[in-house]
Amino acid sequence: MQTESSSQVDLERIKASQRQAWSRGDYSITGSSLVIVAENLCEAADLHGGQKVLDVATGSGNTAIAAARRLCETTGLDYVPALLERGRERAAAERLPVTFVEGDAEHLPFADASFDVVMSTLGVMFAPDQEQAARELLRVCRPDGKIALASWTPDSLFSRIGRITAAYAPPPSGVKPPVLWGSEAYVRNLFGDEVTELTATKRTYFHRDISALHLLNTMLTSLGPLMTTLRTVIYEDRQGMLDSIIAAFEQVNQATDGTLVAPDEYLEVIAIRR
Repeated sequence: MQTESSSQVDLERIKASQRQAWSRGDYSITGSSLVIVAENLCEAADLHGGQKVLDVATGSGNTAIAAARRLCETTGLDYVPALLERGRERAAAERLPVTFVEGDAEHLPFADASFDVVMSTLGVMFAPDQEQAARELLRVCRPDGKIALASWTPDSLFSRIGRITAAYAPPPSGVKPPVLWGSEAYVRNLFGDEVTELTATKRTYFHRDISALHLLNTMLTSLGPLMTTLRTVIYEDRQGMLDSIIAAFEQVNQATDGTLVAPDEYLEVIAIRR
């Protein structure tokens, strides 16, 4: 009987830990502010009514619901049941027929070439085995279909905050940074000659809130990975980490009235499957 390599076992453990982290809190609270990113991605993908669309790592359904608004036959996949339930609630409120499926971005439970468009908004980038996730996106997309992605860039505010938290709670060794998906060259290499063309556009999202402190407090009650990280940091260091995150928001804050308007950069990718 063939056994898995230690690296594969480690990746599975990391994925299980990620799943547990995303299950904490209620990401839909934070995710709801990112609807505009999903809407922009659907427009960039030029969705047409009747197309079969898959939203990978859908979370609470932002992109799946946005595609359904465009009358696509839409499926949203995620490995956190509670987030899928939030997506069902949201779709039901809008009377939109979205199918939500529990599953793994690295092992999509669909046949080859099942979808006209395969999408992910700030989702698949967190898969620990990035090469395997890319292969799955390609596998379930039909020839001449589209793959549409939105990912935080290495220069993003998200990346800066990630470096802050990593200084207090280092990530598992051997795991590639999620923000690599926000590099055009890296995504081109991931997809290789399996796509016939690829267009990458840097876009800006604005975190808008009452204040940086208010946004951080919201994240600390809804963003599972941050909640998990804080628990692993020794008590004496926690305030220093939180102060550094607030400072990162304030350093780029464009508001002058005491509120928060903080720009964040993401990469929008549209690729055509060979």
